[in-house]
Amino acid sequence: MIERVRVAVVGVGNNTSALVQGLALYRQSGSLVGIRRPVVDGLGVGDIDVVAAFATSEEKAGRDLTEAIFLAPNNFPRLNCDLPRAGVPVTKGLVDATGVPRVAAALAGAEVLLYSAPSGRPETARAYAEAARAAGVAFINTTSDPVARDPHLLSSFEAAGLPLLGDDLASQFGTSVVHNALLRLLAERGLTLVSSYQVNLGGTEDFRNLVDNPNTKKQSKLNALSDGNAADQSAAGKVEVAPLGYLPHLRSQKVAHLNIEAQGWGETAVSLDVKLTVHDPSGAAGVNIDLIRIAASALRNGRGGYCAEATSLLKSPPGTAI
Repeated sequence: MIERVRVAVVGVGNNTSALVQGLALYRQSGSLVGIRRPVVDGLGVGDIDVVAAFATSEEKAGRDLTEAIFLAPNNFPRLNCDLPRAGVPVTKGLVDATGVPRVAAALAGAEVLLYSAPSGRPETARAYAEAARAAGVAFINTTSDPVARDPHLLSSFEAAGLPLLGDDLASQFGTSVVHNALLRLLAERGLTLVSSYQVNLGGTEDFRNLVDNPNTKKQSKLNALSDGNAADQSAAGKVEVAPLGYLPHLRSQKVAHLNIEAQGWGETAVSLDVKLTVHDPSGAAGVNIDLIRIAASALRNGRGGYCAEATSLLKSPPGTAI
């Protein structure tokens, strides 16, 4: 029997709620609905155990993980599954780099550290990466803060034989994925892009945080639109990403609006408007499940540094702009 992956999570918000509940649902039901890759290097969706969790929230610290994921301001809905107590108390997270040794010690027994805290805290993200390296644990950065794009940090993980994956998730079916696909289709069919934009609205704490601290998020979204033919169009300044909008009543749902204006044969006008509504945390969990298994497999096989097979799951892998 294959050994389950032992995962520690940083951040006990909506994304962690979606992941923890989803693991229980798929393990109990055997369903494959919404699963991109049922097996990755021999590891199934149910072959993951969360063994540690870190959060800065005073209300969540000390609570069992399966209780903490439902505390405010979390607003991801309850999935249709039984969720027994995890036996994993939430540990008080880092507030500065002085806590790195404490976190490294708490990671004993874990194989992968999934950094799922809010974006906009680059020093904290790097501190957790340093704790993972000290503990001999693979690190996944799901935020737009540059971690895997830091050449020095990436080199240190390579030297230690530890996987470092990041930065920023390309949601399972999110705005950037859809926008990129449409821009590529436009170029493949020979149309000329005139202009394009995307607007993203959401009601999670991550949206609220990113409205106040947009930092590297806009650049990360542009990175996600900058491959193949879409890269040439984006570089010409024809694609714009509007600032994020926080609307609490949307709760865990994200509403995105995309517009593309183009010209076809004879310079005739083509216009496309798309509205996308998704549960943002589900989109994160649908990608994290693959990243965790990629990182664990690489760790078990002694492959340090960045794993190229993770690239399609990320907005800003190493080599993209910061």
